[in-house]
Amino acid sequence: MTEADAVQNAVYDVVVIGAGPVGENVADRTRAAGLSTAVVEVELIGGECSYWACMPSKALLRPVVARADARKVPGLSAAVQGPLDTAAVLAHRDAKASHWKDDGQVAWLDGIGADIYRGQGRLTGAKQVSVTTPDGTEHRLTARHAVAVCTGSRAVVPDLPGVADARPWTSREATSAKEVPGRLVVVGGGVVGVEMATVWQALGAQVTMLVRGKGLLPKMEPFAGELVAEALTEAGAEIRTGVSATSVTRTAPDGPVTVELGDGERIEADEILFATGRAPRTGDIGLESVDLKPGSWLQVDDSCRVEGTTWLYAVGDVNHRALLTHQGKYQARIAGAAIAARAAGVPLLETGRWGAHTATADHAAVPQVVFTDPEAASVGLTLAEAEQAGHRVRAVDYDLAAVAGSGLYADDYRGRARMVVDLDREILLGVTFVGPGIGELLHSATVAVAGEVPIDRLWHAVPAYPTISEIWLRLLETYRG
Repeated sequence: MTEADAVQNAVYDVVVIGAGPVGENVADRTRAAGLSTAVVEVELIGGECSYWACMPSKALLRPVVARADARKVPGLSAAVQGPLDTAAVLAHRDAKASHWKDDGQVAWLDGIGADIYRGQGRLTGAKQVSVTTPDGTEHRLTARHAVAVCTGSRAVVPDLPGVADARPWTSREATSAKEVPGRLVVVGGGVVGVEMATVWQALGAQVTMLVRGKGLLPKMEPFAGELVAEALTEAGAEIRTGVSATSVTRTAPDGPVTVELGDGERIEADEILFATGRAPRTGDIGLESVDLKPGSWLQVDDSCRVEGTTWLYAVGDVNHRALLTHQGKYQARIAGAAIAARAAGVPLLETGRWGAHTATADHAAVPQVVFTDPEAASVGLTLAEAEQAGHRVRAVDYDLAAVAGSGLYADDYRGRARMVVDLDREILLGVTFVGPGIGELLHSATVAVAGEVPIDRLWHAVPAYPTISEIWLRLLETYRG
């Protein structure tokens, strides 16, 4: 059934709280295993990714990056020097966000045989979930085997003087805004900050980035943030590092916003975006009823089962292992398999490294693409992370512009590649690419890192000529000398 019109008390094998991509994938795996499953959602089925994150942000970024690439192609560059069609870009974004309607996602869940409960889901005890629907009806759900918390995370806005009255943007407002602000201040230099700065600068806003640290994209190799900052600056954005906002003021509802910095300087803008981190959506889901702290990240084992419990799982952002949609969906596949195995009474799960019930990739092979101009992509450990973990490693760098495929992709191509080699095992611990068009190159690196493919075997993986993938040959040649 599409919407659960069940009696107040109902029993399921599995109850999933949260129907974003992670919760949907847990439900998909448990239903595929023949377990009856209820899914509870207080907002839109499909979650943050579908309506306020991955889909709308990448829909906004695609025309921006495509135009930037086209401007570097002889014979085409002259045709794409004008401004973007803002109305068309925003309409494209709206379509990719399904116009903030979840009919399609509801139909999908219905199609796998999961029951949907609209409303706030709260734990009320072991394997017990209460759901209050918009009309005030309360449903009491009991799980025979497992409850999976998949409620995700929310944007954090720092508690600065005046910030509440200033109505700042978070990632939600930045990806769903209906108009281009004349001036936009972006606080934060992480993925959300750089992607949204890229979008709104290209659509006509004057962007000023305020970054507390030394540079952009601090969790990636340093050259990634440097190349992205260089391109943003050339596009007209102002990037200020080593600064902090201390207060925010908006004196009139439709008036400008003023941000004050630590040195007393004031910057005026039409909107301000805080891209300053995430917090778990666990403050109002009844964690106290099972002796857990409301509002906390939930600590889990590698099957995503909450430590100290036998029945409670926390999957996706809420466990703080890797705050990425694709990684949460991966965890959902692992957790779903573990729930099904335990429900079937399997005496010993596959919990070894890379086992069927172990989310090893959360530690060893997390991939990410930052869809800026240029793109930045990485998987596994950075050089600094590998050294900190005690590995004996060597970083191998190569100029992506020196590959024939890069020169064909665009004139004045700028980029860089690095692979981090474990010298004791001669496998890759991490790979980073920065440059136009490298997002689709990342999965080859992910396979190499997750598969722990020996360098000697990678030597036999011949890249097609003339593609950007030839960077693999150049990196290996450099390593072998």
